[in-house]
Amino acid sequence: MSYIQAGTGRNGEPVNLFYQDWGTGNPVVLIHGWPLSHEMWEYQLTELPKHGLRCIAYDRRGFGKSSKPWEGYDYDTLADDLKAVLDELDLQQVTLVGFSMGGGEVVRYLSRHGSARISKIVLVSAVTPYLLKTEDNPEGVDASVFDEMLEKIQDDRADFLATFGKQFYGVNMLNHPVSDSHLKWDQTLALLGSPKATIECAKAFSGTDFRADLAAITVPTLIIHGDADLTVPFKSSGQRTHEMIPQSQLLVYEGEPHGLYFTQKDELNEDLVSFITSNSAVTA
Repeated sequence: MSYIQAGTGRNGEPVNLFYQDWGTGNPVVLIHGWPLSHEMWEYQLTELPKHGLRCIAYDRRGFGKSSKPWEGYDYDTLADDLKAVLDELDLQQVTLVGFSMGGGEVVRYLSRHGSARISKIVLVSAVTPYLLKTEDNPEGVDASVFDEMLEKIQDDRADFLATFGKQFYGVNMLNHPVSDSHLKWDQTLALLGSPKATIECAKAFSGTDFRADLAAITVPTLIIHGDADLTVPFKSSGQRTHEMIPQSQLLVYEGEPHGLYFTQKDELNEDLVSFITSNSAVTA
């Protein structure tokens, strides 16, 4: 198995990030969402390399096969982990693709480390610009929603993840866009995550303000979001992110939930390939 060391934990133990590296061509780095692992990208990892792209996907610290330190789940540290991946593999002309929480790592990386290695970015169902409702962010989500989520994780993490998975894909009495087997697989991936990482990352993605980070983005940007997303509401996130990045393009997937990387995997793959392989800059 392949690992990259991204610093050390508080006791001096190495923090190792597991990654997959498939295909050849211009590199695409896929950053997974909470509370899953790089394996959520299965249908992108097996398709994008067919189009002359090199796909790298890694497990965030605390999840999947990566190390599970006690600390280091703030976005500065997570962006530094992404830098470690790009530096160790010496990747150039990279397209960063961040899903949900992973979108935060993408924009924090650019504001913290610059765009020398980066060609383009894609934000899919991303948590930017700022999820938490505050006096100066009235479009955000009320803090009580996140407080309740954290309480449920700490009370019965397995049960919370089972319920969360249904919302993630828009499952209800009339709509069942994913199989029960897929929901169980997702829960298995999520339960492999460290309980501490699961809690601390939820605090990070719900409470981190990325508005200043977005102002630093100068590379072509594609934003993809479902307008039926109940996990990261479109009007609070995708729409506002598009408005705050002048050179961005917005693709709204009508009627699609948060987990559109699976529910609309074919459309997403087509849009990713089209954007990544295009030589022209993207404008609004």
